Amino acid sequence: MSASTVSELTRPAAAEFSITRAWQSDRRGPVRWILSHALRHKLLILGVFIGALGNGLGAGVVALYIGQAFELMTRSPDYSALGWVALSLIGSQLIRGVLMLGRNFCSEIIGQRVERDTRDELYLSLIGKSMSFHDSQATGDLMARATNDVREINMLFNPGMNLVIGSANFIIAPFILVPSISLQLLLVPTLYVLVYIFLLRGYLGRLRPATEAVRQEFGRLNATLAEAIDGIETVKGAAQETREINRFEAALVRWRNAFVGQGDVEAKFFPLLLLGLLQAAGLLHSLVLYQQGQLEVGQVVAFNAMLILFQFPTFAAQFAYSQVSSGLSSARRVLELLNTQTELDQNVGGYEGPLDGSIRFEHVTFSYNGGSPALSDVSFKVEPGQTVAIVGQTGAGKSTIAKLINRTYDVTGGQLIIGGVNVRDWNLEALRQQISIIEQDIYLFSRTIAENIAFGCPQASREEIEAAAQAAQAHDFIMNFEDGYETVVGERGVTLSGGQRQRLALARAFLTNPRILILDDSTSAIDSATEDKIQRAIEKAAEGRTTLLITHRLSQIRWADLIVVLRKGRVAMVGDHETLLRESEAYRNIFAKYET
Repeated sequence: MSASTVSELTRPAAAEFSITRAWQSDRRGPVRWILSHALRHKLLILGVFIGALGNGLGAGVVALYIGQAFELMTRSPDYSALGWVALSLIGSQLIRGVLMLGRNFCSEIIGQRVERDTRDELYLSLIGKSMSFHDSQATGDLMARATNDVREINMLFNPGMNLVIGSANFIIAPFILVPSISLQLLLVPTLYVLVYIFLLRGYLGRLRPATEAVRQEFGRLNATLAEAIDGIETVKGAAQETREINRFEAALVRWRNAFVGQGDVEAKFFPLLLLGLLQAAGLLHSLVLYQQGQLEVGQVVAFNAMLILFQFPTFAAQFAYSQVSSGLSSARRVLELLNTQTELDQNVGGYEGPLDGSIRFEHVTFSYNGGSPALSDVSFKVEPGQTVAIVGQTGAGKSTIAKLINRTYDVTGGQLIIGGVNVRDWNLEALRQQISIIEQDIYLFSRTIAENIAFGCPQASREEIEAAAQAAQAHDFIMNFEDGYETVVGERGVTLSGGQRQRLALARAFLTNPRILILDDSTSAIDSATEDKIQRAIEKAAEGRTTLLITHRLSQIRWADLIVVLRKGRVAMVGDHETLLRESEAYRNIFAKYET
């Protein structure tokens, strides 16, 4: 494989937003991806292997010393030699204990660091995905992958791989130490290992789909719970609590059944039956050699004591391989998100100049996720500094126009020119910093009011924040709170009224001082008295910048320099208020509806 091909496979997917890292993970598969993270800690991995080998050999040495002590006691007792054997045994176990501590410490550090790095990588990837991606994802499932699945990857290393490596060295140790007794004694352990590997391969093949089913059902369970909590107001308003409880219980049963299915696979771990055959065959073989005079009594004891080492890999592997399989299943789910391509690219090398506020739609067509067109052959032009009203019936495509201007979505046909530059040629960050959209569904973070206002301009001073709030007619109600600007609002701003949320969103927009300001029905939840004040604030804010009004308020439509009438995703007509009243039946119909 060429270097260019490897680079193509390992580099991160295109994203709306990304942070350049000096190191990139290998995303060609879950095992490669996990290894690329783990191999950043080579010294710690070496510590795990050294500790595991020392642990295995230390356990095997115990068997040898027991054999020597037995041999000494069956002859004329030599207490001096027996004392040295005891001291050697104690010394070897002290060294073994230190190595075990080092192995466990290194394994834990690797797991924690990989979890940290994968969580960071996934979060950056999710932030960088386009809205088309997020529109198609269940929030609860994303949260399950970002939390529980990433945690499972940590546990893949510790205790998972830690036990796998440790048990492997318990198998290796007898093959290193048994030849010091007799090469012939390797026969039974060799046959055991061959059959063990064969059975283990079949076990892992059955285990993989079982662990994947558990991870998938847990994601669906989480998605069901998140959906019910997010829509709790709708659930209670429709008195559908019992139905939602039943939906959650059904998801819980599916997850439980998947978990029980994994348990059934784990219960059929046939190497457990093989262990008894190993010890019986080993004892028989060693006794035959003893009867033939090829072994001493102490050597028989040492060999059979060493066979006990195989208990640990046999019993531990049942849990360890299950944990590894679960971790790999989680890695597949996380990697699926990381490798999902997004339609938009940050275009780091794109145009970053100042935006003059001009907007030009040239035969623009757009559809959501390949569905029926939301916009078809839309063409109109907005000059810098103009105030434009976008009007039309529900579903005409008004909000879609706003989302195309700041490139939340990309046009699927035609061209959109912003500031004389094709929107695709802009540096995405530079473009969005000069455009502010206020939507009807205002999103406020569970932070202080000051932090919410300054979200798009975090370096703003308190004086600038208060000035923006005053311009948006929000200062008075903010000061009525006990903590004023330090009042923490609930998630999504649920502790505020609709009008209060919209005024805070206006303040946020005023503070960023955008070149293009888009108000998407942003005064719908404001009473008439407050609207008059905000209307004057909007008129003042609109001076010197391009303003798009998506509204049904006649007071706002009338003072627009230009009105674009949409009908079923197409431009029905463009003109000022008086012209459209005379010449556009579609506009007159909309106007008549608003008046009533």
